[in-house]
Amino acid sequence: MSIQKIESWFHDYHQDIYNFLIYYVGSTDVEDMLQEVFIRALKGIHTFRGDSNPKTWLFSIARNIAVDVKRKEKSDFQKVSALQNQIDVGNVHAATPEEAFELDQRKSELIAAIRTLKQNYQDVIFLRALKEFSIEETAEILGWKTNKVSVTYHRAIKTLRDHLIEKGGYPEWIDS
Repeated sequence: MSIQKIESWFHDYHQDIYNFLIYYVGSTDVEDMLQEVFIRALKGIHTFRGDSNPKTWLFSIARNIAVDVKRKEKSDFQKVSALQNQIDVGNVHAATPEEAFELDQRKSELIAAIRTLKQNYQDVIFLRALKEFSIEETAEILGWKTNKVSVTYHRAIKTLRDHLIEKGGYPEWIDS
């Protein structure tokens, strides 16, 4: 029974978790970590109470694995170019090559700006703004209270906005 449940969750959520791991460790070489997420989920399925979305539970596991990997490697994870093709900052499609280039430039600048923020701010922006998790889901993934998510997200967006204004502009979603 639990193997089928984990297989179903893998089918439903592996791509989102894969993208999250890429974001978090700054490398596209995350297949082993993705596998570890589902191994740990299978081993710990008895601890999943079912009172929350399994996606948030799996993201919590993924975050813990990513934190462990970052501690071990002590990397500075400055590989923004690897993220450009993995993180969808918006579903805007360019009509011309020039517009595609400009969109890629803006995405790169946004990702680079997010990377300048402290880790808590990066985490909450990624989960709330880019992956569109609810406050409650984000709190569960990060192991925070919902109030901390709201406050940290507000501060992160303000800091990001201020940084981007200094650079000459920022995306519309920051004002929402």
